[in-house]
Amino acid sequence: MENQENQVNQHSSPREGKGVGVPPILEVGGVLISSDLLTEEFCCDLDACHGACCVEGDAGAPVTLDEIGEIETCLDEVWKDLSASAQSVIDRQGVVYTDQEGDLVTSIVHGKDCVFTCYNGENCLCSLENAYREGRTHWCKPISCALYPIRAKQFADGTIGLNYNRWKICESAVRKGRELHQPLYRFLEGPLTRRFGEEWYRELCEVADEIQRLL
Repeated sequence: MENQENQVNQHSSPREGKGVGVPPILEVGGVLISSDLLTEEFCCDLDACHGACCVEGDAGAPVTLDEIGEIETCLDEVWKDLSASAQSVIDRQGVVYTDQEGDLVTSIVHGKDCVFTCYNGENCLCSLENAYREGRTHWCKPISCALYPIRAKQFADGTIGLNYNRWKICESAVRKGRELHQPLYRFLEGPLTRRFGEEWYRELCEVADEIQRLL
């Protein structure tokens, strides 16, 4: 889900790097990244947060036009997993809408819950991802969801910037990441590779190794 209040604008003043000599903004394969992606530790803890990122916030998850097509293709398969309220919203306005920033995002229920949420006990899950993991569909979920807490922003010149979106509901993930000594970029290896490719991710790891020598 999109947490607009906590979004970081790449053009705002960057936060100081964690270690002396670490630049706050780095360039990797033509992509601008916050050094926080390489220095901060993170690992989702579903047992602690119960999937709050899918039901908190004030807008849906950002999606691309291609992803809208994928979602609509999966819709029949996941329909029975959705709540009656979610089905009603989709019937009325479709799987996406345009938020106050002018971006296409997944439709939401009651001003917050993503329409594709489903539950396993007290844990909120993604019906799209569940169907994919069960082999019922060929596509998982929007890349913005897979990358969270990394947020991507594309500027007018086509440059993409990646920021670490800090949100109180992810405090348990920060604690778990520190316990496991797992950097954010390592936790999100799969989604980052899916979005930017294996060669780009290898370059990111090389940059991360250089940064570690400065810490």
